[in-house]
Amino acid sequence: MFPVIAVVAALGGAIAFAASSVIEQHVTHEVTERRALDPRLLLDLVREPAWVGSIGLNIAGLALQITALHFGPLALVQPILVSELIFAVVIAAVVLRHRPPDRIMFTGVLCCAAGLAGFLAIAQPGGGTSVITPLRVAPLAAGLAAVLALCLVVALFGRRRARPLAMALACGILYGVDAFLFKELTGALSQGVTGWASLWPLYVVVIVAPVAFLLNENAFQEGILLSPVLAIITITDPLVSIAIAYFWLNEQIAGSPAAAVGEVICLAVMTCGIIVLAHRAPQVSREFGLPPAPQAPHAPHA
Repeated sequence: MFPVIAVVAALGGAIAFAASSVIEQHVTHEVTERRALDPRLLLDLVREPAWVGSIGLNIAGLALQITALHFGPLALVQPILVSELIFAVVIAAVVLRHRPPDRIMFTGVLCCAAGLAGFLAIAQPGGGTSVITPLRVAPLAAGLAAVLALCLVVALFGRRRARPLAMALACGILYGVDAFLFKELTGALSQGVTGWASLWPLYVVVIVAPVAFLLNENAFQEGILLSPVLAIITITDPLVSIAIAYFWLNEQIAGSPAAAVGEVICLAVMTCGIIVLAHRAPQVSREFGLPPAPQAPHAPHA
């Protein structure tokens, strides 16, 4: 029963996040462009009623995500949230373009759905530790901090075409960490009053979540809906979550040689679907009236 609740809540969260992404991406192109982590971007956006409405959708999606994490393992919930990309491209195609998805979009959606369903069916994630101590996650924090620092250096000082990709990677990592922190919070709260002593993730998420959100808005402003930046976020988030769930939460994932091969194949199929959907972004963008993404010059063939 509980896994069913987790799946339904995760799908509901994905739909809410998808609708929010469509709105946010449009509105971020209507305000002044800001550098990475410049808080003035949020001050610009808060004056836009549509963006404020998208925040309501984000909050609803977050509430559904936390509900799903309460009833299901991290390695189950976060991969399901990948379907946000599927719902986003459908919303963009039907609501904004007023037409059903074309064959390329349908192929991308099919690959994402098949890869996701196949991974969950083979991996069968479950179990895990409810609450862990800060000392145990110190190596994880150190490793992620180093990667994030490198991403932010590129986002602030790198070439223009590399900046949105670096921000997207940092954002995807932080979203995966956010999911882990929310999972920890639900585990601590389920223990009652005594669990409050273990609420160290609350103080961390207060810092991590706003930074991730600001990077998300920066990445949207740099690119276009379903562009490679969103594809990177979509891929990185569940991969980070699965790794954390397996190595730090001791969640059970089928690990036989045959299962491992099947899981890798399914993740590859899902990734291909994400890339296919990302390539439909220019068509969706043009009909929505958004500026096209800057195209990098083709590198000469060796």
